[in-house]
Amino acid sequence: MAKYLIARQLSGKKLVTNEGDDFGRLVDIEVNEVSGKIESMIVEPNPDSGVAGKMKKEDGMVHIPYESVLAVGDFIIVEKRNMSY
Repeated sequence: MAKYLIARQLSGKKLVTNEGDDFGRLVDIEVNEVSGKIESMIVEPNPDSGVAGKMKKEDGMVHIPYESVLAVGDFIIVEKRNMSY
């Protein structure tokens, strides 16, 4: 039950790169059904973000590997160089 609560708390949080770029807003997460580990985050990109503009989009959303997450608090901070382009 606690895992569901954590996922709900993450939804809607802003993603910011470690260089301070406002990347976008978390919409959903992809979880490995076997291991239960988070594999990636589905993000609605900020249209003003230069980094988000360079990334491949599926239905207007960007998939960010969970390994790029550095910290979670009021924002989700992601390592810019670990994000796929």
